[in-house]
Amino acid sequence: MAEKRIAESPLQFLKGIGPKRSAALEAHGIATVEDLLFYFPRGYLDRSTIVPIVDLKKLAQTPEITSPVTVIGEVFRQEARRARRTNRMIFILTLKDESGYLSCVWFEGFHWFKDAFENGELLAASAVPTLDKLGRPQFVHPQFDRLKGVEEDEPDWGKMFNTGAIIPKYRSNAELTKVGLDSRGFRRVIRNALTSRSREIHETLSSEILQSSNLEPLASSLSSIHFPRDFSNLASASRRLKFDELFFLQLMMALRRRKLKEVEAGISFKTESSLARRLLDSLPFSLTNAQKRTLREIANDMQEAKPMNRLLQGDVGSGKTIVALLSALIAIDSGYQVALMAPTEVLAEQHFSTISILLKPLGINIQLLVGGQKRRLREDILEDIRRGSAQLVVGTHAIIESKVEFEAIGFVIIDEQHRFGVLQRGELKQKGSNPDVLVMSATPIPRTLAMTIYGDLDVSVIDELPANRKPIRTAVRTKSQVSKVHEFLKEELARGRQAYIVFPLVEESEKIDLKAAVNEFESLQKEFSDYALGLLHGRMRSEEKDETMQRFKSGALKILVATTVIEVGIDIPNATVMVIENAERFGLSQLHQLRGRVGRGADQSYCILISDTQYFGRSLKKLDAEAAAEEQIRASTRLQTMVETSDGFKIAEVDLQLRGAGELFGTRQSGMPELRIANLVDDFELVQLARREAFELIERDPQLQLPSSKPIRDRFEKKYRAILRLGDVS
Repeated sequence: MAEKRIAESPLQFLKGIGPKRSAALEAHGIATVEDLLFYFPRGYLDRSTIVPIVDLKKLAQTPEITSPVTVIGEVFRQEARRARRTNRMIFILTLKDESGYLSCVWFEGFHWFKDAFENGELLAASAVPTLDKLGRPQFVHPQFDRLKGVEEDEPDWGKMFNTGAIIPKYRSNAELTKVGLDSRGFRRVIRNALTSRSREIHETLSSEILQSSNLEPLASSLSSIHFPRDFSNLASASRRLKFDELFFLQLMMALRRRKLKEVEAGISFKTESSLARRLLDSLPFSLTNAQKRTLREIANDMQEAKPMNRLLQGDVGSGKTIVALLSALIAIDSGYQVALMAPTEVLAEQHFSTISILLKPLGINIQLLVGGQKRRLREDILEDIRRGSAQLVVGTHAIIESKVEFEAIGFVIIDEQHRFGVLQRGELKQKGSNPDVLVMSATPIPRTLAMTIYGDLDVSVIDELPANRKPIRTAVRTKSQVSKVHEFLKEELARGRQAYIVFPLVEESEKIDLKAAVNEFESLQKEFSDYALGLLHGRMRSEEKDETMQRFKSGALKILVATTVIEVGIDIPNATVMVIENAERFGLSQLHQLRGRVGRGADQSYCILISDTQYFGRSLKKLDAEAAAEEQIRASTRLQTMVETSDGFKIAEVDLQLRGAGELFGTRQSGMPELRIANLVDDFELVQLARREAFELIERDPQLQLPSSKPIRDRFEKKYRAILRLGDVS
């Protein structure tokens, strides 16, 4: 009989769960006992940071105090005020303990906090102490945890703090809180799981790796991450669990590297290309030194008789596309077909339009393959591809459909790599016999992180923008200032410039109260009645989108009202203003990409981020008050980052901190191990250790067949089946 494992144990019959809590947890992505035990705390309360309110004034005046401290107090008063400068509602919560009173202030999220607390309830609030205008201590946007006194399995809070206990805090939401699963509820059910199911926790690493890397056992680490004895114990548990995540991520990279090395032969291209030379000579600009360097790196790879797998990364506007196109001509000159896959139809059509103009004098047969094309046209294109007469095929994921057969594909370009999963990348490669692959990304990341996320690829970086590019001026404005924004926009239009106005939705939703492109288009036409406006969104037919883009590119349209379909690839040098409505609803990478649609000419360009608290608050109804507050802070950080820097690498690091590697690099849809506790920036030394162990393991046991590798192989096969479909583990 097979050993019972926590990965296979349903939650419903665990003490303290039951059907209602089980359903709420499953909706939250927690379906098994293993999921519950790997639901790590978001933070901890500890005695060393708990101070009486009376001490906060002195702490606030101490320059050395830059980390949050915690107070325990009862809710004494709740009030709302309207800020004079911004006209926004501010929520103020007053806590009291035996020594005094403390004001907790939230400048965002009033709609949540006004109903979130009850007078008399006990809270633990954490923040860096500051002083208000009258010199009184206050917390601004504190984190908080509800403390409800004595539980049958949880000692009195005062006693716990006095004995130095470290108390875990867990993320929750409105649905979980309704069934009693706030931080306190999570502590109880996780304690039950550890008590009753600890024998089902099986070690995932070999004894050799545990010893060489000085790691704690998995079972004790899971217990200590939730209920640590002290901070040394917590650090050891955290190190082990972080290592696990990073190790399996690096193991996947090591397996892919091994598979690439096992390929006996690829295509050796001739690097002297008359087509590439003719295009280069026809360009109205010179390549930057960074473009020349990356082109040489790609050409050298193409000359080798093994398949190229290279990542080309660079900031928006750095000129990745022309480097990729010159590389593609090397392959075409050698008699091979090239495929360029983009994440959206708009970007694919933009690439097709731009490339067709550039390559027209060279007589290259270029075909566009996207969804929604007429049947007869599609069949003709597929036949051209099958015969090999289509030398360059530009398209979306439609390229990887089973009906698409290439006669001799030798070079594959994948634009905006982070938008595609590993499986899609593999499917496109399988269209040919070991073709060279170039993946491009305008989400720049430091080389140290690139080796982690794209560890199976060689990396080229275009770290230089074309000459004469002016920095884009970025500002945040509120809804009350939109009329002034429109006045500025009219001034730019009067100078002959063009502009984008971007909305997060196509049409208004009853569930999400945000501005929508279709609904706002009519009012904007009235506002800008002297100018021609166009509408662009993902639900339009290909012909409509193409016609709108051509009219905007020609200058017939002065304002393009759009959704994020214009996020990447759109190049209109005359467009100088980007207005983004409900900017707080966009990710940092999205905002950076959208801003990159302007600033492509010699004129000064502007990016204006419209953010309004009311819209934001009402769009987070599924979050509880604390989660909503945290999202407010993240949104403010995103907007402030956009104002402070245009450096894509700095922006990517902030984005990594805010969103985590899984979202930032598209790993969730690709089957890559999700990072729940490790941080690729803060834990880089551990990344290197995990990488070394994983690569050494695959070096000595490529198939993971040795008895000592069995727990590793079992874990990998159970958790990452999607990766195995690519044949990474035979």
